[in-house]
Amino acid sequence: MPPDASRLALVLAPEAPYPLAGGGALRTASLLHYLARTHAVDLVVFRQPGAPHPADALPKGLVRRLIVLDLPAHRRSVAARTLRNAARLARRAPPLVDRFSGFGAEIARHLNGFRYDLGVVEHFWCAPYWKELAPQCGRTLLNLHNVESELHRSCAGADRGAAGFAHSVFHKVALELERDWLPRYSEILAASEADALRARAIAPAAQVSVYPNAIPAVGLPPAADASEPEAVAFSANFEYHPNRSAVRFFRYEVWPRLRDRWPRLVWRLIGKNPQAVEDFTSGDPRIQVTGPVEDAVRELARAQVAVAPLLSGSGTRLKIIEAWAAGLPVVSTSVGAEGLPARDGETLLLADSGRAFAAAVSRLLASPDLRRRLGTCGRNLVEQRFTWEAAWKTLNF
Repeated sequence: MPPDASRLALVLAPEAPYPLAGGGALRTASLLHYLARTHAVDLVVFRQPGAPHPADALPKGLVRRLIVLDLPAHRRSVAARTLRNAARLARRAPPLVDRFSGFGAEIARHLNGFRYDLGVVEHFWCAPYWKELAPQCGRTLLNLHNVESELHRSCAGADRGAAGFAHSVFHKVALELERDWLPRYSEILAASEADALRARAIAPAAQVSVYPNAIPAVGLPPAADASEPEAVAFSANFEYHPNRSAVRFFRYEVWPRLRDRWPRLVWRLIGKNPQAVEDFTSGDPRIQVTGPVEDAVRELARAQVAVAPLLSGSGTRLKIIEAWAAGLPVVSTSVGAEGLPARDGETLLLADSGRAFAAAVSRLLASPDLRRRLGTCGRNLVEQRFTWEAAWKTLNF
């Protein structure tokens, strides 16, 4: 259906939806494509310093107007990030809320003279821009990729020392911000029923619905070539704190056990910002870092097992959905599988300690039949519930 030029929607996103690399981009793109079927869409998107222009990767004709807001430069070293976050801690400003703040006047200037039926804000990080969107939009919608307070709470529990303390402070601050901003929106979209329950508990007056994470429908890619070494794969944006913690956990608690038992096994890390975990990946020739790839599902299919060793986080993990789409069996922690139909031994294997996680991966490596059964079950779940078309059935605007 071509967009009705009389129906206008505005989407404000802190990260470009294309290329489709990472869970945030996929969730934003899914909603953007849904809106573009029935609305003319204007897109406001932030750009990191040195990043390509978002228009370069955006499908032609998807949006009517593209507005790019350039973020100020900052150093990305561990030391620089530590200093920034210390200052944010002193100011009680959650890192990503702080990073994307300060553009209200510029956004208002771009929206002046326009009237939209619907205004959508992606991520809680940008929720305060409701003040600029609300006067121009008939309805406002906040697409919660995570419940930010829950994300910081779980990180506080998984981390020790200064990092754990910082997350405990940011948890409290995020909770205060959520109580303030969630009720202002006409509707909140949560990624899972668990996150919807959290959002309703935080802001009982908010109208909260579940919009599941999903991926574009894709054919089943070719399985791993028999000539390649056996591989376990982890797909992620490695700069994201829960993913960095997951790599550290797998590297020190799981990988040594697997490395000794399976002499041909490699551990493959797929995704952007691999420099963020190089402290854990360098020095071992059997740890392969691919960096960002054009097709994560096809790349995952080259492995025998996908892993999601997360110790913290919120939302649902698109990395598991992508692995299921590849027909790959998954081993995940309970946290990593939250919000998905995770039935141990039926849809994936669950393990929460390093020893149990290594044993679950070994069980799959030793059993082609079990790999095939779990991979087929995951693939069927994606086809039934986790394609964009299936997720769109939950929406009504």
